[in-house]
Amino acid sequence: MLSQIQRLTQETEGRYATDEELRFLIEYARSYELRVQTYQKLQACEAVIIQQVQAKMRAIDPMLFRQGNEDLTNKWKRDTVRVLRYSAATMLIDDPESMRERFLFWFQTMMRAFNAQKSCGVTYTVMQDVIKQVLTVNEANLILPILELNRRMLGTV
Repeated sequence: MLSQIQRLTQETEGRYATDEELRFLIEYARSYELRVQTYQKLQACEAVIIQQVQAKMRAIDPMLFRQGNEDLTNKWKRDTVRVLRYSAATMLIDDPESMRERFLFWFQTMMRAFNAQKSCGVTYTVMQDVIKQVLTVNEANLILPILELNRRMLGTV
């Protein structure tokens, strides 16, 4: 949304925006209540979501939380909570472009430096499944594209 507003401001300098150029604002206004509801639900269910993702990941491969002899569970949890919160805020303001540019490119560099792409790929794949169980279809449809963006950017080489 913020990126779209900035782009609209630049493209319409010195003139009024057309109805077509304003369409994204109308669509955002229509989805606002659902976005707030989804944001609040993610906030309330955060611990459950993280716990379920962690449990399902352990069932898939317990070594996803290990690097050599080091247990990375606490680091994984901190990072995953950070990304989920950033994703929820991104969904609320409908601005995945800013998330990608301001957060994911940096975080991608960090995850690659620690060779954590496999864990990230599994994390955001499993998280999408958990979200589908925790949220309604309409709520999930708002956050799932952002979680998929996370999976693609953080979970691939």
